Amino acid sequence: MKIVIVGDGKVGFALTAQLAQEGHDIVVIDNNKKVLQESAEQLDVMVVHGNGAGVKAQKQAGVEDADLLIAATSADEINLLCCIVARKLGSAHTIARVRNPEYVEQIYFLKDELGLSMTINPERAAAREISRLLQFPSFLKRDSFAKGRAEIVEMVIKEGSVLEDKLLSELYQIAKVQVLVCAVKRGGRAYIPDGSFRLMRGDRIFVTAPTHNLARLIKHLGLQTQKIREVILVGGSSIAYYLAMDLFLNGIRVKIIESQADRCLELAELLPKAMIIHGDGANQSVLLAEGIEKTDAVVTLTNLDEENFLVSMYANYLKVPKVITKINRTEFNDIFQDKGIDCVVSPKLLTANDIVRYVRAMQNKTGDSMITLHRIADDMAEAMEFPVTEETRHLGETLIRIRLRPNILIACINRRGKIIIPKGDDTIELNDTVIVVTTAEQRINELNDIFEDPA
Repeated sequence: MKIVIVGDGKVGFALTAQLAQEGHDIVVIDNNKKVLQESAEQLDVMVVHGNGAGVKAQKQAGVEDADLLIAATSADEINLLCCIVARKLGSAHTIARVRNPEYVEQIYFLKDELGLSMTINPERAAAREISRLLQFPSFLKRDSFAKGRAEIVEMVIKEGSVLEDKLLSELYQIAKVQVLVCAVKRGGRAYIPDGSFRLMRGDRIFVTAPTHNLARLIKHLGLQTQKIREVILVGGSSIAYYLAMDLFLNGIRVKIIESQADRCLELAELLPKAMIIHGDGANQSVLLAEGIEKTDAVVTLTNLDEENFLVSMYANYLKVPKVITKINRTEFNDIFQDKGIDCVVSPKLLTANDIVRYVRAMQNKTGDSMITLHRIADDMAEAMEFPVTEETRHLGETLIRIRLRPNILIACINRRGKIIIPKGDDTIELNDTVIVVTTAEQRINELNDIFEDPA
């Protein structure tokens, strides 16, 4: 597919990298020659220097022949104008990054008039992710499927864990609930395991479970169960605003430390329930004065990865029960983990996942368009949800008789709201939705792609 991306900042670059890796023909438009040169050299994509909202630059990029235009600049108004121009020129689909909460409400009202296929808000997506993590502090990551009825949660096997040195075939006896380990990250590699796989200390495991079983799973595995009642947010960004609104709904007290006085005044007006502190959140004395040692959770949300990293390390040193770190440069994930920074959230990667799902759905030939896509195990594996349609092969056959391609696992079946952790005698039936996990190098666009036998 031919895709034009306007804006080569953090989000735009992440989208360009991911979509180019998937084999699409990418053209990037930006006003900054330096960042365009970096994209051209690092990602081997076409670039156009100019105003992405202008007809001239869009024609030069070939928007009239493009399957999709993604407007990901830092200005909502420019992104919306880009999409309007692109639709006039003939682009089949358009996606706009819209961050302003006021605009978000209006977008649904004006979506058809603006010609938008989809809107993305990386900051809102990050806030939702963090809020979900704070509900169950024992998990490093939570990905939702089946309209929230099933999840894949990430945990680490620590010293003394009841899962250490256990075979996966023994999991039910330990967890006492129906769950499935669908992926394991060990030593820089992702595995799609079977029952003979033995867990080791340091493994990062990804467990599929019905959402209503998560509390029981935590209890039976002997994991931390402390409830989050107070959170300190370091950095008063847009994510902090969205996150505070979510936390208030759950009755959680919020304290925000922000270094810019003007932003403090804005937040005080927007979030009257929050305690807004004007100070340097990277300053040890400020953190101690605001009670970091006694808080239940710390979330670092500044625009500097280095600052977020250092504050998170300090919070871990003080044994704050839950620490979540927002990062932009995901290439340093392994370094973060080596230093004890386990729970990280990347707004740009959350956005990239949503757009890749949309693009794969556009490529789909059978109509069973992907419902959900999450990358797990530091992007080494993917978890995807598909509907089962009349075109799906092997309907009604027991799973033990179906041959899947290598490194593919059916992790969950949603049948009319009932979540099934599959066994060999289960079947795939019409109108089910199926969650599939595979290694990242395999490209799965539709459910029939998982089967070994040709169509």
